[in-house]
Amino acid sequence: MPDRLQKLESAPDLVEKVYHALLDAISEGSLPPGTRLNQEELAQRLAVSRQPVVQAMRLLKKDRFLLDAVGRGLIVAPLDPGEIAQIYEVRSALDALAARLASQHRARIDPKILERGRKAATGKSVRAMIEADTSFHNAVYAAARNALLWQSAHVHWHHIRRAMGAALQASWLREVAWDDHEHIADAIARGDADEAARLMGMHGAEASLYLTERLGQALRPLQG
Repeated sequence: MPDRLQKLESAPDLVEKVYHALLDAISEGSLPPGTRLNQEELAQRLAVSRQPVVQAMRLLKKDRFLLDAVGRGLIVAPLDPGEIAQIYEVRSALDALAARLASQHRARIDPKILERGRKAATGKSVRAMIEADTSFHNAVYAAARNALLWQSAHVHWHHIRRAMGAALQASWLREVAWDDHEHIADAIARGDADEAARLMGMHGAEASLYLTERLGQALRPLQG
């Protein structure tokens, strides 16, 4: 198991910290699909007791990131092409609406977000890429000035984050994503609502198509 989990300090919200530490590892691929999780090993690597690890794993199972393994224990759930497609359908619709509303305010997305994103895309840290991508989309939602819109998207955000991590495994998609982001930011700044929404919708559709095709190819040998 890759040694990318960092030790955590004790705190009242330790279960939540363990949950997010494991979710980050799942999203960035450090804990790939099919990995069997050992409570004792995870507790040792995170420098916590078994209790918060057990509780966090129960939450991850409830949220469909973990599944019961054959025999005993839990494994990281596989990415399901159908579920990914449905998640991106919802995300693309919400993102497009956020871009449309942001353009009505002629919002200006901080150029530093784009700079950090392009820098992250040239590196090797998938977590940094996910965080940069998240920062851009958060900026668009903030510029939309509609709290209900962000709350609706946030319901699916953990699964979207994992899907983003899978998509960013492709080096070519990293560069294309930030070209898309720059064009979307330009359309928003110009106040071109139709173009901003169109570009944002295409951005999500392309990521969804790549992921569902890639996952479908991976599943065919197993089904055959």
